[in-house]
Amino acid sequence: MFIPKFTITEEILKNISQIEASKAIIDTSPIIPAYEKQFQQDAILRTVHYGTKLEGNDLSFNQVAKVIEGGKVFAAKRDIQEVVNYREVMDFLEKLVVNQSQGRQFYNQETLLAIQRMTVEKIVPENQSGRFRSVQVTIRNSATDEIFFRPPPPGEVTYLIDDVFAWLNGDPSKRTHPVLRSGITHYVLVAIHPFTEGNGRTARSLATLVLITEGYNIKRFFALEEYFDLHAEEYYNSLQAVSLQPGELGQKDQTPWLEFFTHGLASELKKIEEKVRQLSSDIHLKKKLGNKQIPLNERQIKLVEQMRQFGALTMTDATKVVPMVSDDTIWRDLRKLIEVGIVKKRGSTKGAYYHLTS
Repeated sequence: MFIPKFTITEEILKNISQIEASKAIIDTSPIIPAYEKQFQQDAILRTVHYGTKLEGNDLSFNQVAKVIEGGKVFAAKRDIQEVVNYREVMDFLEKLVVNQSQGRQFYNQETLLAIQRMTVEKIVPENQSGRFRSVQVTIRNSATDEIFFRPPPPGEVTYLIDDVFAWLNGDPSKRTHPVLRSGITHYVLVAIHPFTEGNGRTARSLATLVLITEGYNIKRFFALEEYFDLHAEEYYNSLQAVSLQPGELGQKDQTPWLEFFTHGLASELKKIEEKVRQLSSDIHLKKKLGNKQIPLNERQIKLVEQMRQFGALTMTDATKVVPMVSDDTIWRDLRKLIEVGIVKKRGSTKGAYYHLTS
């Protein structure tokens, strides 16, 4: 049975401590949903762009954004399809998170094959989509053509993958920190190289799935792929150190890789933490609300944004901001904002105006 080999070093402990600290701030800061949605959309865009760029995709950041929005770009058909596919994979992961709440188990071959199938849709022949490779592959240095990585033979792939999932689903491994479980999953899938195409994106996707289903969703603000791309040489050097032969799955020391992986997540979350701190300060809620988070509906968000832009609003203004709803509904929305401490009311009922709490 697969048992990963690694040592909890001071570097790993430091990185995980930073991850926990950033996670706590991100999870408890009083960010209203309008900004959460913006952060999440930005994270998806960065994930798709840098996740495909790592594999040689030539689309620019703006072109990827346009493709995700359904627009047209003039670029290689394969590059466009890779972006479309990886965006579909992100949606698939979110659906799996929903299914998790219904008690479904998805650390299995079915999930892995589904992710790879979406990743290579319309890119590879049908017999290479959603199937483990049936041929031996080698990875070469693009500059020297030297073989630096020879994955296990195809006959071993299914057994090795089964071992990985047996470990992930087993009780002993669940005592391992989720961040380390994610990093180990990434590392081993790349080492096994179970497919002829899409191994990197599939490995990163399953590693992300481990994070977001084991308490490290962190509002889906992060994009590890950006860190990996910005440190691509170190990323690939860490992975290229793996050269498995049959029976060696648990014998390679993953400590250096886990130091890199945890540092990457810590760095990414620290950037998000700083953005969240600034936003909390900007909306003047942190002092008033402490660590309490306030869920707002779409109408309430529009009212808050109007007050932010113009300083205050009256009931007449509010009916223009959120038309097609009754005055009673608008008043209930305003009352909710007052009750949670975001808004204050000034003046009498007819001449009242509303402004953000300072």
